[in-house]
Amino acid sequence: MPQALLTSENRKWWTLGAVSFGLFMIMLDNTVVNVALPSIQRELGVGLSELEWIVTGYALSFAALMLTGGKLADLFGRRLIFVAGIVVFTVSSFMCGMAGSGSTLITWRIVQGVGAALMNPATLAIISATFPPKQRGMAIGIWAGVSAMALAIGPLVGGLLTEHVGWSWIFWINVPVGIVGVAASFLLIDESRDDSHEQRPDIPGLLTSGLGLFSLTYGLIEANTYGWGSTRIVGAFAVAAVLLAAFVALELRQRVPMLDLTLFKNGTFAGANLAMLLVALSMFGVFFFVSLYMQNILGFSAVQAGAAFLPMTLLVMVVAPIAGKLSDRFGSRWLMTSGLSLLAVQLFYYSTLGTGATFWNLLPALIVGGFGMSLAMTPTAAAVIRAVPVAKAGVGSATLNSMRQVGGAIGIALMGAIMAHVIAGRRTPEAFVDGFSTTLRVAGLIAIAGAVVAAALVRRERSDVHAVAPEAA
Repeated sequence: MPQALLTSENRKWWTLGAVSFGLFMIMLDNTVVNVALPSIQRELGVGLSELEWIVTGYALSFAALMLTGGKLADLFGRRLIFVAGIVVFTVSSFMCGMAGSGSTLITWRIVQGVGAALMNPATLAIISATFPPKQRGMAIGIWAGVSAMALAIGPLVGGLLTEHVGWSWIFWINVPVGIVGVAASFLLIDESRDDSHEQRPDIPGLLTSGLGLFSLTYGLIEANTYGWGSTRIVGAFAVAAVLLAAFVALELRQRVPMLDLTLFKNGTFAGANLAMLLVALSMFGVFFFVSLYMQNILGFSAVQAGAAFLPMTLLVMVVAPIAGKLSDRFGSRWLMTSGLSLLAVQLFYYSTLGTGATFWNLLPALIVGGFGMSLAMTPTAAAVIRAVPVAKAGVGSATLNSMRQVGGAIGIALMGAIMAHVIAGRRTPEAFVDGFSTTLRVAGLIAIAGAVVAAALVRRERSDVHAVAPEAA
């Protein structure tokens, strides 16, 4: 690359490009699988619960290891951990494409989540260490735009590959992308780490949080198989409650905790993270079940189902960076509140659709959702980063992304449990729509709760007060 393009002023934007390149790959895998689920179900002979595990297995390991990934990035170097994550993600993507059974695919999807958990928190930390406070909101806006765009465009990419090549290619396409990502990282990203005090991984915190989240998700997904009152399911929920309570107790006593609970004394940090949890809780299940609704009920092909999300995708691409700039100028509070309110409108509108809906019936919700997702996601990320010093950027961004992945994993499991309960064994399109509508109304109420949280807790932060200069970090 010509040296003129790597001046100190230009290099930070190239760094943002390299980070966004890797981010796009891992966020794409949150939703790229959804459109391929019917094909995977037919070819591998798996049931609904296994389909849920294929999606939630990735989200769960992503969530459980996110905070550890942030700690490792601060300790050993953000670029190093970012690159290690790309390598793990690339290898596991290849193995996912080779899977010949549902259990094998679920296993490698879990490993994929491990790679994503190493990569994702490092991305925001690198941005925070690279950009000055006055430009950080715009950079985070681009970051969030790439993230949201990957989530939105995933169904289209998945549909095209599944219909014209085969579902395995939704994973194999990551291999050349990962190789390029490693090379770009070493060329364009400067190493940074947290040298402020002693750092070490928090193994007890990792085990209690990871096993607790797994138990909770297991109980929600398998409850309709074994019965909500069965010993297995009640035991799973009890284990989850004990382990998650133990996690909080441990983190309060650890000298160097995986999750610094003192950060939550800042109302903006706490409110933005809770809002992100509620966004994911309401929306991840929607991506999962809307794709099934389009193909299994409305008769869309895989490509048509993926293309139906394009209006939302294009809006996210345009609006997310603008929302980042607006959050720099006006703060994140009312942008987040507006975005979550629009997502609630989208979800309630979806709940009114029946078995005879067309793309034109879906279009208004997609447009509203494009604005809502952009206004909800970008200012939320900006609020979290402005609320913590640069030295804590790895853990701060990891906390935010953990909330998103935890919400996503639990959201899919929760919506699946509601669907299964309402359908109650019926195998008709009308039964599916009944369950679909109920889950969407629940998701809409969750989005409204997120809007209330944003309005009540998030305040405008002075980034020049809370952030340490990048050079000092």
